[in-house]
Amino acid sequence: MLFAPAIRSAALASPRSFDRGFERFVNDAFFPTARGVQVESTEQGWTLSLDVPGIAREDLGVGIEGQVVRIETRAEAKRQYKAAYELPQEIDAGASEAKLENGVLTLKLARLAPVSKVTQLTVA
Repeated sequence: MLFAPAIRSAALASPRSFDRGFERFVNDAFFPTARGVQVESTEQGWTLSLDVPGIAREDLGVGIEGQVVRIETRAEAKRQYKAAYELPQEIDAGASEAKLENGVLTLKLARLAPVSKVTQLTVA
């Protein structure tokens, strides 16, 4: 397989989108996690189930930023794990939850309801 790096100009893509693309590339290349991942989508949100055997609850960290969820272990953990998933809509972190049971991490991620920013003007 031939690898050709993608070069993007600043006018075409924001640095943030390039960073996410690079992060996905690194995750896929060095932290293959897609084998043990199941994703279910509903109107309320998504459920991600990840196989993380041998990882203790206190070693896991889950971060949510916009529509990206990042899962990684502490540096001192016996077994290392790192993954990031970008969902099609922003995540409501306050209404989401994470549960680790029998080596399976289950994330119930709620969709963030879009807020209308329309301001009504009074017609004089």
